[in-house]
Amino acid sequence: MPSPNTRAAAGPPIRVLVVDNDHGHAEAMSESLGKIGYACDTAHSGKEAVERMDTGGYEIVVTDLVMPGGAGGLEVLAESRERLPDAEVILVTGHGTIESAVEAMRRGAFNYLLKPLDLGQLRAVVDNAARSQHLRRANAELRKRLDEKFGFEGVIGESEAMRSAIERLSRIAPTDATVLIQGDTGSGKELVAQAIHQNSPRKTRPFVALNCGALSENILESELFGHIKGAFTDASHDRIGKFEYADGGTLFLDEVGDMPLPTQIKLLRVLESGEITRVGSNEAKKVDVRILSATNRDLEAAIAAGTFREDLYHRLKVVTVRLPRLMERREDIPLLIEHFLRLHSKRHGKKVKSVSPAARRRLLAYDWPGNVRELKNAIESMVVVDLDGVLDLDDLPEQFTGGFAGDETAASAPVGGSLAELVGKSMSDIEGIFIAETLKVTGGNREEAATMLGIGERTLYRKIKEYGLN
Repeated sequence: MPSPNTRAAAGPPIRVLVVDNDHGHAEAMSESLGKIGYACDTAHSGKEAVERMDTGGYEIVVTDLVMPGGAGGLEVLAESRERLPDAEVILVTGHGTIESAVEAMRRGAFNYLLKPLDLGQLRAVVDNAARSQHLRRANAELRKRLDEKFGFEGVIGESEAMRSAIERLSRIAPTDATVLIQGDTGSGKELVAQAIHQNSPRKTRPFVALNCGALSENILESELFGHIKGAFTDASHDRIGKFEYADGGTLFLDEVGDMPLPTQIKLLRVLESGEITRVGSNEAKKVDVRILSATNRDLEAAIAAGTFREDLYHRLKVVTVRLPRLMERREDIPLLIEHFLRLHSKRHGKKVKSVSPAARRRLLAYDWPGNVRELKNAIESMVVVDLDGVLDLDDLPEQFTGGFAGDETAASAPVGGSLAELVGKSMSDIEGIFIAETLKVTGGNREEAATMLGIGERTLYRKIKEYGLN
């Protein structure tokens, strides 16, 4: 079987550092590995190895355990953990004991080989380490491609609606334009604001969020602009506001449609002049802040009703982004489920491996009036109460316990259809409909669809071909 290092898809050769005070032994190992495609360098002492680590970018280190006159293999292993944290380290020794092997593995060695060294065994062990490195490379490349494809970490979605929104965000982020983010409650408006900030030239400066709908007029103005000591009864000291705190960065005004009219006037003045004045002060201060705002209200209707200023509206909506409801991008639900499963499993220290097909069907069939936030909270609840490592029907929150005439019945009707529509169709036609609808709700993810249908992936591929499905 060819070495994984020689495969065309593997990318650039894996770089290997061979460390042995025996020059002949080091050259023999290096030559043997070089013949199967590894890029090898040699070092003949622990000190030389450490010096090479700082400049070589090695992914695998093969080192003798015992080297006279200084640092040995365990010291090389320790230095590699510091200088090459992703590298795999293989220890070679003629002084092998169970204790030394255990100690090497405890310290993070990938493997442990005994002299006299079998070069075939060396190649096999290095190939295994290379597979680990190729997997690491593939994961890094996948993350890179996901960032390039979807634009923003934390904004998750493969549906056409989200692709369109994310493509728009990728053009907006590098600019300094004010952005109005529109969408229903729970659709992820603050996540989008954070993504815009993180992909902008201001990403090293503060991102500050303020919910305008949760505060009274006086408190909101103090929060926005700050106040000086004695400005009002409880003002016992000077306090900077969100504008000053966000100077050089981004200020996100959530629920801006609920802002009181007097505060709207003051905000408009800041947007026009770039200056804020603390409550109770006459001194204006320059600020450099990018404004992102969000609302679930119809601001044009609010303007007609006289509760929102038209001039402020046009200042805030230089660019607009509308986030779709979760039901408008149902095919993103499986992706979001997996994301929240990993997120909350790590957060709560739980080893949750998967979601059962029955529970997954319930989650996919639900209407999600609370959008992504409700889905996130539901998965967190399931993770917290789970006892067996698989999220199942007994872990579902209360809103899923009623309204189902049995799980299989609830899951059986085609999306957008009913059981009655299946009457008169052949079993093969019904099977094709079910497979097509399952692929639709999984966004074309065949592995996910096979799991939901309870069949193997190879069987699913065969049936997709049989029924002419895309």
